[in-house]
Amino acid sequence: MTTIDIRLADERFHTDAGWLDSRHSFSFGPHHDPANIGHGLLIVSNDDRVAPGAGFGTHGHRDMEIVTWVLDGELAHRDSAGNDGVLYPGLAQRMSAGTGIMHSEMNNSAEHPVHFVQMWVVPDTTGVEPGYEQLDVNDALSEGGLVTVASGRGDAGAIHLHQRDAAMHVARMSAGDTVDLPHAPFVHLYVARGEIELGDQLLGAGDAARLTDAGTPSIVAQTEAEVIVWESAASAA
Repeated sequence: MTTIDIRLADERFHTDAGWLDSRHSFSFGPHHDPANIGHGLLIVSNDDRVAPGAGFGTHGHRDMEIVTWVLDGELAHRDSAGNDGVLYPGLAQRMSAGTGIMHSEMNNSAEHPVHFVQMWVVPDTTGVEPGYEQLDVNDALSEGGLVTVASGRGDAGAIHLHQRDAAMHVARMSAGDTVDLPHAPFVHLYVARGEIELGDQLLGAGDAARLTDAGTPSIVAQTEAEVIVWESAASAA
């Protein structure tokens, strides 16, 4: 059945830890709703703002594909596999937790906050060797349209996911730009910044839409905007 489920920013779970201001699209940590555990293969989508000099100390993950997308500022990553990098807007990062990996994510600035979205997708194969990949896609984004940033389908110019039924796209839009959403059983649209229109619904920063068997509806930017779109050919539920 075709559905378009709008979720507004102020309806999301909220964590305020002082150094961290986080909004969760799905159940996460102490926030649990059995009716809200994901959409398609996307089971975590956290919009995080981390204070200067603060961050997530070393902690572990297992059997999860984790994609991090920075909106403002810089995020320093370090993990037990020896990967060490600084993420900035337009640099996509994927960490495959596989058999187990420890990592930390810290604001790289002592003066400015960092704002990023972190998303988790269940893998199609468990027990893989932990891995890391990052790719600057700013040039592709500057050309307009929906850019495939992460994919398990072998899309050129995208970081690789160990999930053949999922792909993540990003568009940076000017006012008046139109983008067609991908045709997939499950599509999750997240407005990272600005305002867009989906049908007769105006969505602003932090708002989202969960589309199920909805075809290829268009979104139209009402201001400069940035959207993150996940498509899934299957569901984790």
